[in-house]
Amino acid sequence: MIRFKGISFIIIGSVLWGLTGPIMEWVLGVTEITVPFLVTFRLILSGIILLAFLFMMKKDIFAVWKSPSARIQLLLFGILGILGLQYTFLGAIDASNAIVATLFQFSAPIIIVIYVSLKDKRWPRLNQVLGIVGTLIGLFLLLTNGSIDSLTVSSGAILFGIALGLAYSFYTLYPTVLMKDWGIFIILGWGMLVGGIFIGIVTKAWNSTEWIYLTQKDVAMSIILLLIFGTMGYAFFLGSLHYISAVEVSILSSVEPLTVMLLSVLWFETRLGNMQLIGVGLMLIFVIWLSLNGRKE
Repeated sequence: MIRFKGISFIIIGSVLWGLTGPIMEWVLGVTEITVPFLVTFRLILSGIILLAFLFMMKKDIFAVWKSPSARIQLLLFGILGILGLQYTFLGAIDASNAIVATLFQFSAPIIIVIYVSLKDKRWPRLNQVLGIVGTLIGLFLLLTNGSIDSLTVSSGAILFGIALGLAYSFYTLYPTVLMKDWGIFIILGWGMLVGGIFIGIVTKAWNSTEWIYLTQKDVAMSIILLLIFGTMGYAFFLGSLHYISAVEVSILSSVEPLTVMLLSVLWFETRLGNMQLIGVGLMLIFVIWLSLNGRKE
């Protein structure tokens, strides 16, 4: 019963996360809202809502700022981790589509394996090398449909995708000690608020003409759904770790790109070529392979 609860949590969480990609693609496609503005609004509002909820639950949300080392780590996580992840993910969607962006996100295990190998000054194990090669082959097929002469995504999408993999790796590895010491949701809430305020100041969001789009009923509803699905998705994801292992979580989270693909086909009538579909399958298989062979690490 406990395992079933954990499996249910990660599947629900992955589906909810998967729903956010196509919604963001729609918002960026039907309005003139830019990536910086959407990231600013989403992060600040999500951070405020989460921190307000924790405060009402009698959590000491300000204690983390009293530690000089934690302050610096929190600022770095908020700007490079959460903001970096959100900005590159939305940028990849804007330059291509939600399917490509989500699959680029799944390149993070490759980066993590390489990072750990460099840190420990040793070559990756053979199983990890096979996982990396298989994932890269799948990514090549996704981007080219089997022919280098027919690249199916722009160079901008590829650059955003590479940056997305790096940002997701940092987001995964960097805050572990912070979250252990101060609580996952407190660090997440402050991280979102810090990241949102930072990009808002850099882009002077208060002077933007894009605020008018938030008064449109369909756009406002989409933003609300983004906030709900994103927050609940992360909550279910974290909740699943109490009942099943991190390896199982990483494997079952493969439901996310499948959700994105299905919704994109039904909503946007997005079509992938045969070789692209094979590439998607290879990426999912070898990401699972990397997850299984990364159990000890």
